[in-house]
Amino acid sequence: MKLKVSIITPMYNSERFIEETITSVQNQEYKNWEMLIVDDCSSDKSIEIVEQIQSRDDRIKLFKNDVNLGAGLSRNIAIEKSSGDIIAFLDSDDIWFSNKLSLHLDYMNKKSSAFSHSSYGFIDENGKVIKSTYSVGNKSITYYDLLKKTDISCLTAMYDVRKVGKMYMPSLKVGQDYALWLDILKKGFKSDAFDLELAYYRQRNNSTTSNKFKLIKHHWYFLYHREKLSFFNSLYYTMNWAIRGFFKYYIK
Repeated sequence: MKLKVSIITPMYNSERFIEETITSVQNQEYKNWEMLIVDDCSSDKSIEIVEQIQSRDDRIKLFKNDVNLGAGLSRNIAIEKSSGDIIAFLDSDDIWFSNKLSLHLDYMNKKSSAFSHSSYGFIDENGKVIKSTYSVGNKSITYYDLLKKTDISCLTAMYDVRKVGKMYMPSLKVGQDYALWLDILKKGFKSDAFDLELAYYRQRNNSTTSNKFKLIKHHWYFLYHREKLSFFNSLYYTMNWAIRGFFKYYIK
């Protein structure tokens, strides 16, 4: 029996992109999936667009927050309601290639992976490719590897619920996904890197992650207070993270 994949998608004012995102899921060669979209109090036509698609495809499941909770907690609602063997993540403006699930699941099966991520490309708000592939290499990522660089991107990450259990994102303003990856790795798992471009990350001008420099202080604070690293280790890993992040997002 084929494994069921639960795709976790938070949504907020994504009327420009959500249909393309859903279509990229519907076009998957691998068909045994459910897509759980949690709307975080959108004020545009995002809900209307999803409801129209949902009426034609019962694998699309829409949930609506009564109050704005943010992306992390919205993802947690979807994780809680999911029924799949594999948890995958796709934000409401990103795109999967049609072979994303088929190839990635096959890779995880061959590696007996509990947790995995892949390479990906970048597009702008208009869908134009703006950078070459961000390659994650073939080396499995450990907790200390991830402290130095954010190789695990939300749109390619998948974990096996049967091995890891359902794990949730902490209540943080930013970096909830990064914190979850660290929590999984701290349990002794590694994330197996699949060095094949399988998705497009949409780099938006107004996104929280579009200016890494504003996040440096927060990142140090996160490592020092949440991860309980020493002052100097927090500084060391933050410097590594900032330098690598600059090349990742700003060097074409």
